[in-house]
Amino acid sequence: MLLLTTAVTAGALTLSACGSRGDNKSGDGSKTTVVIGLDAPTTGELSALGLGIRNSAQLAIDNANKTGEVKGVTFKLQALDDKALPNVGQQNATKLAGDKDVLGVVGPLNSGVAQSMQQVSKQNNITLISPANTTPDLTQGKDWKQNKRVRPFPTYFRTATTDEVQGAFDGQYAWEKMKVKKAYVIDDQKTYGVGLASSFKDQFSKLGGKIAGTEHVSPDDRDFKAVVSKVKSAKPDLVFYGGEYPASGPLSQQLKDGGVTVPLMGGDGMYSGDYIKLNKKAQGDYASSVGKPVEELPSAKKFIADYKAAGFKESYEAYGGSTYDSTWAIIQAVKKVVEDNDGKLPDDARKKVVDAMNKVTFDGVTGPIAFDKYGDTTNTMITAYQVDKGKWASRFSAEFKKFDKS
Repeated sequence: MLLLTTAVTAGALTLSACGSRGDNKSGDGSKTTVVIGLDAPTTGELSALGLGIRNSAQLAIDNANKTGEVKGVTFKLQALDDKALPNVGQQNATKLAGDKDVLGVVGPLNSGVAQSMQQVSKQNNITLISPANTTPDLTQGKDWKQNKRVRPFPTYFRTATTDEVQGAFDGQYAWEKMKVKKAYVIDDQKTYGVGLASSFKDQFSKLGGKIAGTEHVSPDDRDFKAVVSKVKSAKPDLVFYGGEYPASGPLSQQLKDGGVTVPLMGGDGMYSGDYIKLNKKAQGDYASSVGKPVEELPSAKKFIADYKAAGFKESYEAYGGSTYDSTWAIIQAVKKVVEDNDGKLPDDARKKVVDAMNKVTFDGVTGPIAFDKYGDTTNTMITAYQVDKGKWASRFSAEFKKFDKS
């Protein structure tokens, strides 16, 4: 039996760089400039999440520079737009790796994009840290389901817990809290969506739930008439969707319009204010997201106040807190490397930052930050949300543990 126990924690993710630092000075001639890269979709349908990631990373860098967090170092953000496309993410990773001043990269948002970036980061010994990736393969290898867990990319970290945890949490929440007996499962055929839906299905079935049917759609689909007809005939208590909000918003509305009045449930890819904007009948739908709502965390009060004071036009969205912590983890790794080298960055700074990342611990926006031997966050906190009166309202938070990876 999987355990649901209340707790509060979080994680962080980064990317590092190497090269001689001796001649890299900022404009005042006294400080070394360290660049932190960022990869996220800042344009396109997922830009609401991507812009929140970019802004939150910028805030962490601004605060580090303001307080002089790392003596003798000024941080600078280089943000690149991956448009949620794996090939663009790979190009961005290559570009960032080619800049010797880059000592860390935050991102990406999408697990499929991460798969295209990991090899580049490994080859260049650069730490890649995501505040949002949840596919288990990224940290534990393709055979994790057989419990043959091997870390394929020692340079990759994340502050988001995996879909093995999130999907199973969703399955158990649906069975135990929502009292769902029969669920229809749909995925968008992307890395994230397939993994999430599979984990939900496995856990829900294990607990006694019946899978009324399954369907695969394209993430670009917006006409779901055929799917609505199949779901209606199956008469489920719940529809679970593995995918992201640009498709799940229209899917939910068309299900309701077609006479399927049960809730739609999904994961963190659905947890966005834009889901509600795209869906006039979102009321009552559910989504899970990693961590606990930052608005409910005392540790996040300063982040929220600083974000507001910074005047960003866009919301920090689902990954603002975890992005800040990911960026701060890079900063702390750089700080450790500088302190261990008599106040200067060594020539093999990238390797040293990767090594330091494995040992980074601090109290972050989202709670205590630390990583296990796979580069995964030690925080398995998940929160279930429900749309209520035009907003996402948190319903239940728990730390979800299925296995001991230690």
